[in-house]
Formats: sequence, structure tokens, C-alpha cells
Amino acid sequence: MPPACSGDTPEASGGSSSGAFGGEIYPHMKPWITYAVISMIFAGFTSVIAKMGLSGISSELGLTIRTIFVFVFVLGFALFAVPQSQLAELTKNNFFWLGLSGVTTSLSWIFYYKALKEGEVSTIALIDKGSMVVAVILAYFLLKEQITWKMIAGGSLMIAGIFIIARK
Repeated sequence: MPPACSGDTPEASGGSSSGAFGGEIYPHMKPWITYAVISMIFAGFTSVIAKMGLSGISSELGLTIRTIFVFVFVLGFALFAVPQSQLAELTKNNFFWLGLSGVTTSLSWIFYYKALKEGEVSTIALIDKGSMVVAVILAYFLLKEQITWKMIAGGSLMIAGIFIIARK
């Protein structure tokens, strides 16, 4: 694993080692693990809330409305949380990879919302989590992160579960 991606120090993991997000309450837990758990919880809410919001409208309109809210919320957050000095540090490489991430996010959302409109949230959300396997494989090839036997076993169980769930 490259040193910049290892997350062995608070600075490398993008967080601090103190406070409720990983330091004082669970001193052994890195802040990024807590952030990932919080993200997981909100993502679980997102699917159910989105399905309720799609009632009577197309998935395309629902996604558009949701994206407007996301844009406004994230822009407000950035204005509050991102120091202006960081703008000068942006590179073409940052724009390329973050832009590509935006395209893949958009494609994911388009198809996720189409699936939500027609299917069951409980099944769609579980299938969607198969993206973890894709992320682990891409992280191995692009970021040179290590894949452990636990990851292979867990990923295999997830894929098996997806096949079981999708066959209802």
C-alpha cells in the first residue's frame, strides 16, 4: 500500500486522533472508520427516502431534484469547511480524477434511481453494495492497495449473497 494511502497516521487518513470521531471514545479506531460507518447509515436512509420521493414522478425527475439538493448542500459545506488556500493547490490530475468520479457517480445514480423506481429497496440496496467488490479490485490495480484473504472471503460471500437475493 502506498504510504500516502495507508492511513497509519491521522494526517494520512485525513482526520485527527481526538474527539468523538475515533479518538477519545474508541482510541483504537481511526477517524476514517467512524466516517465510513456514518456514511453507511446515511446511505441506508437515502435509498428508502428516495423511493418515497419517487412516488408519482419519473426516476429522472427525482434524481434531478435530489442532485440539486446535493449540489446546494455540498457547496454550502465546502464554503464552510474548505480553506480558500486549497483552491490554489488543485492540479489537472485532481480535476481529471474527481471529474471522472463525478461521471461514474452520475451513471451510478441514474441506474440506481431507475432500479428504485421499479424495484424493491431491500433488494436494490443489497445488490448495489456489490460495488465494494469492484472498489477493492480497482484499489488493488490502480492504488496498489493490498487484498487480504479476509477481503476475498468477505467479497465472495457478498457476491454469493447478491446472486441469492437477485434470484428471489
